[in-house]
Amino acid sequence: MELQAIKERLKAARSPVALTGAGISAESGVPTFRGPDGLWRNFRPEDLATPEAFERDPALVWEWYDWRRSLIAGIRPNPAHYALAEFERRNPAFTLITQNVDGLHRSAGSGNIIEIHGSIWTVRCIECGNSSENRDVPIKILPRCGCGGLLRPGVVWFGEALPEDLLYRSFEAASSADIMLVVGTSGVVQPAASFATRAKDAGAFVIEINPETTPLSGRVDAVIQGRAGEMLPRLIG
Repeated sequence: MELQAIKERLKAARSPVALTGAGISAESGVPTFRGPDGLWRNFRPEDLATPEAFERDPALVWEWYDWRRSLIAGIRPNPAHYALAEFERRNPAFTLITQNVDGLHRSAGSGNIIEIHGSIWTVRCIECGNSSENRDVPIKILPRCGCGGLLRPGVVWFGEALPEDLLYRSFEAASSADIMLVVGTSGVVQPAASFATRAKDAGAFVIEINPETTPLSGRVDAVIQGRAGEMLPRLIG
């Protein structure tokens, strides 16, 4: 399908949804968790990104997250992030579901976001449960809540379930979508991998934007091979 036809579909959408993954942030220079330049190259995920690791050595975990925050702090949204924010301004019914924790969508101006894996710029108290934004770089280690409790990164770790309310909202958005963009994600990580399937089963027109073919490519309605930062502005601009 030609880009112009997809562009017209997006203009006419009543309940559009987008799902974004690490690929869209990689175009801004955010290191990915996988691949030769991945954040995880020199660390075993289970050593640093689990509740058990935090309980065992919270200072080590916070040092790693402080390093990650310092890498992301100077990175800016790219044209793909801004295009999705513009799409929301034009269509307030638009819902953005992201697997990314870097906060670049919010920095670009998106507001109706479901951050299913949390945000690296959020901290949560392990005692009182209070969550708040914290953009300190470097962050004081160990950070403490006003109640005196230890703060942890506000992200979903290995071995933890995704928040039920965010999952519910995501599946509701996918079920009611008439068009869905799947951008920069391989479509294999669950449960996010189910969102596109849920949308398609409900009758949505599903479009994948990715530089490479993915396991999802054969199951969507249109595949656009290319960089999100190039393709999304052309579709939404």
